[in-house]
Amino acid sequence: QLRLVESGGGTVEVGGSLTLSCTASGIAPATNWYRQTPGNERDFVAGIIGNSGTNYADSVKGRFSHSRHDPTNTVYLQINNLKAEDSATYYCKAVTSRDGNYTNYWGQGTHVTVSS
Repeated sequence: QLRLVESGGGTVEVGGSLTLSCTASGIAPATNWYRQTPGNERDFVAGIIGNSGTNYADSVKGRFSHSRHDPTNTVYLQINNLKAEDSATYYCKAVTSRDGNYTNYWGQGTHVTVSS
């Protein structure tokens, strides 16, 4: 069982920056960030698999940066030039695999509010 804890959310003005972090209780080779607003589905934001590189949703390319620090099992989501539409609850998801079976683990979420 993997436990994920996100932090770093808060209220930031339009154009500002924020860094979210997600620390796992163990090794998580693949991690992703999603975000969700009330009444909507959880949308993919960014993902990283080991050292294979990162990928981003088109809506955040150029403004979001996803990185990882393996010694602490922590991933970061740097958000720059925040826009009002970035306001959401951000969730970290880790994916582990064993014998061909994949398991998803979710954190509790951290809320970001972008004020104008």
